Amino acid sequence: MPLPIRLRGAALVAFLLAVAGCAPAPPASVAFSFALLGDVPYSQAQANLLDNLIDRMNAEPLAFVVHLGDITSGTGPCDDEWLEARRRQFGRVRHPFVLLPGDNDWTDCHRSGFEPPERLAKWRTLFCTQPALVRFERQAGAYCEHVRWSSAGLLFVALNVPGSNNNLADEFEHEDRMQAVFAWLESSARLARWRDEALVVLLHANPFARRREPNGYAALIERLGTLAKERPGRVFLAHGDTHTFRDDEPLSGLRRIEVFGSPHVRWLRASVVREALRVEPVELP
Repeated sequence: MPLPIRLRGAALVAFLLAVAGCAPAPPASVAFSFALLGDVPYSQAQANLLDNLIDRMNAEPLAFVVHLGDITSGTGPCDDEWLEARRRQFGRVRHPFVLLPGDNDWTDCHRSGFEPPERLAKWRTLFCTQPALVRFERQAGAYCEHVRWSSAGLLFVALNVPGSNNNLADEFEHEDRMQAVFAWLESSARLARWRDEALVVLLHANPFARRREPNGYAALIERLGTLAKERPGRVFLAHGDTHTFRDDEPLSGLRRIEVFGSPHVRWLRASVVREALRVEPVELP
């Protein structure tokens, strides 16, 4: 609109400020978006639905896709044929893809006649060697599933912490693995502080679900609480396990995201906006 000629000096400045104040604010800039899912497929029917979900994700401009674990049900199948079929299926994802092991993938395979350590070893031969197409660092040693990478001010760290009480029933396996877990978590937390990045912890188990005693997640919960207290609002946790979408704060300063799970074959879109996460369930077509 043309300015009245009589506006001069301070009046003109005031007019321009008023007009600027009426203008809509520009939308918050999204640095990138990524997908989170887990606890699927539990059956061949769900595997068929997962193909459609992969097609949907492939059509999105995603930086990467993270599956938080459980690619079979608690009673299997745990055999090589099922795992190899999942490797081929996830090979269809066009984005960088990261997969974590869940309890159904190894610790619970004793229910269908397999030895859990042997199943975890098989999982590693299939999925630790699968090209991830994302530049990440892998923890040295046996736990090749422990990886981390940075993107737009966030450091993502993946940990092998499964459901079924963190396999506490096998005391020696649990102790060895959790030593590696805490070493990887600690070095990642130091790196995030040094880089001034937010920390995003990725694992399968819901450590806050009601558990039998002793609690296989007690030490992890304590450490997450300390990290969140040191850097409130800059520590995030993403997990699966109990199949319920959650976006809450189970510990002061800790933002927690839980993905959908069987029988729902769905995914979450997480968008990074000014180093914060905006999470939304993607509606089914």
